[in-house]
Amino acid sequence: MRKSKPKKRILLPDPKFNDTLVTRFVNNLMYGGKKSTAYGIFYSAISKVEEKTKENGLDTWKKAMTNVMPTVEVKSRRVGGATFQIPSEIRADRKIALTIKWLISYSRNRNEKSMAEKLAGEIISASKNEGSAVKKKEDTHRMAEANKAFSHFKA
Repeated sequence: MRKSKPKKRILLPDPKFNDTLVTRFVNNLMYGGKKSTAYGIFYSAISKVEEKTKENGLDTWKKAMTNVMPTVEVKSRRVGGATFQIPSEIRADRKIALTIKWLISYSRNRNEKSMAEKLAGEIISASKNEGSAVKKKEDTHRMAEANKAFSHFKA
């Protein structure tokens, strides 16, 4: 590395739950700099989760996040002309980033009416350990398990 790493930006906690992880999630959910719209979508999704499950929406969301969070991933590495998929542990920061990205992208692909409903549906299914985002995590883990033989190629 040639230059020093850029400093981590400090995120302000969100206004309703006072949680920086919510802010990080909303920042990824946001389109075109419309943060208030993204907050509106997130809060209405959490309230829809509360209506459907009769539990605390934020706790259900956090449970969904932990269920989607991967521990290992595969990285491609060329060794002597052949490309190997090498399993590697994931940094804590990247775990959260992948979790957020998967939850949002698979929410967007759902068939409900509004984005809030889509997000609520994906959160509920992920908290029950089902749904597309959890499937993505399981596929990632399966790939890492299948390629465990190449783990000695780690850089």
